[in-house]
Amino acid sequence: MSEADAVLLENVSRSFGTQRVVDRLSFRVPTGSLFGLIGPNGSGKTTTMRMILRIYQPQEGRVVVLGQSQGRTADTRVGYLPEERGLYPRMTVRRILRYFANLKQIPKPDEAIDRWLTALSMNSWANKRVEQLSKGMAQKVQFITSVIGSPKLAILDEPFSGLDPVNLDLLKNSIRQLRDEGTTVILSTHDMDVAQSMCDRVLMIYRGQNVLDGTLNEIRTQKGQPRLRVRMADGSIPQQYLPGVESCIANGDFYDLVLQNQDARPEVMRALADAGDIEHFETVRPSLHDIFVAIAGPEASSNPSVPSNSNTAI
Repeated sequence: MSEADAVLLENVSRSFGTQRVVDRLSFRVPTGSLFGLIGPNGSGKTTTMRMILRIYQPQEGRVVVLGQSQGRTADTRVGYLPEERGLYPRMTVRRILRYFANLKQIPKPDEAIDRWLTALSMNSWANKRVEQLSKGMAQKVQFITSVIGSPKLAILDEPFSGLDPVNLDLLKNSIRQLRDEGTTVILSTHDMDVAQSMCDRVLMIYRGQNVLDGTLNEIRTQKGQPRLRVRMADGSIPQQYLPGVESCIANGDFYDLVLQNQDARPEVMRALADAGDIEHFETVRPSLHDIFVAIAGPEASSNPSVPSNSNTAI
């Protein structure tokens, strides 16, 4: 492992009873990156995060975190926001943040506390009890507890749960700022739009294995066949008359046409022009959401082979 990697997993496996949850998993998290961890429920994401945190130990392979293959669960260099929330309801916001700061051995925490309360527009809530907070406000407090110690590595599991659009943007900006200040961030999310818009690199785990790993551009180039995005003047699409179109997907005011062969584009264009007035016609690559569904959707899940491999394309 080089200093360029904050986290390295090499051929890591972990089973519980007879069920292998993580299966020969390998990947790297570059230092200073915002790294997206995605995958369907039961794919092995939580177990993987817990091995990075030393809560679980791998039964095969090795896990290297911040240059060490051995370490304590309570590492002050690592911040963790679990999906299962836990705050003391009768403590005030400032008091609970001081408590977590003490756990992280911060000698004078109020400066850091005030900075994060300001960043997340929570100054007026500092002396309120946690039980008085909305779910979204409590979520922001929980986030601050995970980063109050300026960790070198922050692992955030579904950090945007319960947030309205305004607070969602505040927290997104705070996470980007954390990355820009040098913290490596592992962001686990089921929201593909969040992963697509925020992450420098994305890893998808499916059935315990690495099935996507790279920048968004790399993933969309390797995995996704370009589509045609079309809007007709009358709002309809003559799907049954279009040559070489494998499927037609409604997308708001547009239709996305998945082609059997990219060479069919000129013929599709002519067929659409014959059918009516074309208002919009462009080639687009599928989104991360589309690629996720192609790998882990119902049709893919019905295939007993493990896993859907890197040849999957849409």
